[in-house]
Amino acid sequence: MHSYLTTFAPYFAFAACILSLLSLLFVLLVSRRVEDISAGAHGSLEKTLDTLLKNVSELQTFRTELEFYLKHAESRLRTSVRGIGVVRYNPFASDGSSGGNQSFAIAFLDESHSGVVFSALYARDRVGVYAKPIEAGIPLFKLSEEEGQAITKAKESMSEKK
Repeated sequence: MHSYLTTFAPYFAFAACILSLLSLLFVLLVSRRVEDISAGAHGSLEKTLDTLLKNVSELQTFRTELEFYLKHAESRLRTSVRGIGVVRYNPFASDGSSGGNQSFAIAFLDESHSGVVFSALYARDRVGVYAKPIEAGIPLFKLSEEEGQAITKAKESMSEKK
């Protein structure tokens, strides 16, 4: 066995040298990479971490402001016009006069079914315009049949949009 070791001893020594050179090269590459990571774009690892922490803080502030804005915008949207219903008609059709459906009723409602219904009655010699408020789907004044139909159409248009 002694002769066996002496025969391969130069090869073991060469392999040991190669392994030590490879180890040295690996350490140099790793240390260079660690230096690159530590240096970062801002000069040092500490400065890079400070910058990242500042960015995270700014993002948290932005998120808080955005959530506030969205809640405010959502509350404004609830009170905006969400449903519109129009009914055109001839209020004088029963007396035999012609002239088409120039009169109309139009309802504008928000999500809580509050809003207004407008009516315009068209005759040859005059036009009458009327507005009646609606609160939570309940008219505050007596409605004509056409005004009621306009409100129903406005509610239907809201349910179609959901």
